[in-house]
Amino acid sequence: MSRVAVLGGGGFGRALAAQVARTAGVVTLWSRQPRESGDDKIRATTRFADVAEAELVFLAVPSIHVAALAREVGNHLDGTHLLVHVSRGLLGNDLTTISQLLRATTPCRRVGVLAGPLVARALAEGEPGGGVVGSLFPEVSDAVREAIGGPTMRIYGTTDVVGVEIASAMVGLFALGIGYAQGRGFGPATTAMLATRGMAEATRVGLACGATERTFSGLAGFGDLMAAVAGDGRPESMFGRALAEGLPLAEAAARAGAFVEGAGIAGQVAAFAERHAMEAPISAGMAALLSGKASGAAVLAQLMSRPVRGE
Repeated sequence: MSRVAVLGGGGFGRALAAQVARTAGVVTLWSRQPRESGDDKIRATTRFADVAEAELVFLAVPSIHVAALAREVGNHLDGTHLLVHVSRGLLGNDLTTISQLLRATTPCRRVGVLAGPLVARALAEGEPGGGVVGSLFPEVSDAVREAIGGPTMRIYGTTDVVGVEIASAMVGLFALGIGYAQGRGFGPATTAMLATRGMAEATRVGLACGATERTFSGLAGFGDLMAAVAGDGRPESMFGRALAEGLPLAEAAARAGAFVEGAGIAGQVAAFAERHAMEAPISAGMAALLSGKASGAAVLAQLMSRPVRGE
């Protein structure tokens, strides 16, 4: 019996399972379709009953699939399980977090989120890095640290669950925007401006949702965005570059090779900010760009013509 299970057979789920196998030993990897893991320590399954045998369960699927999957697997879980998701998504224009959804649709109460500069390639190859677990329960952070922490992976913990989830989601959006800017040929000055003002925007949104400000300067926020700027090959950046080439949304998504949460985050954050009379110009601009209501040139011109205030 494995102590850890990963729900989701996509690129990140497989990479996460590989890290668990290196660190903690045997891991159960669940996916809808039967698949061979290629590793004796990774036990592939399509049965939720096998997942229920683990204590720590990682949920590694896009946010659009979380609700349905949570209801299914929730029939096999109980209060003894620790449930941690890795989604960069938010739900609806109220910015409901995935952890809130998991508490509402499963019997699990000890839930958390794993975030930070973690990408599938680096995890799969065991590249040195780190992440942060947001949870109200110390045992959740400890379990994740035991499962994937080690000589090449440092795992930190925080009780600011909302902050981690908002920061992670908005970093996905800004990584898309920075990928677009880089694809258009803009240099470091533009990237620095987008990254810095983007995180200021994310912090405002986070504070409105009850988050702690310092979370946005940590691994879930600036640390994660720095990795995207440095070119860690994440799907959001590839999606943005594909859009800069003029590809339609569907083709850009295919180029990215994975579901890009940031494409939906822009409109959600823009609607949230408008309802709360809050400034979120980058999110609003990205929403207009992604919906086809404005060109990249028009969005850039609008952002650069805004009144300049104190930093």
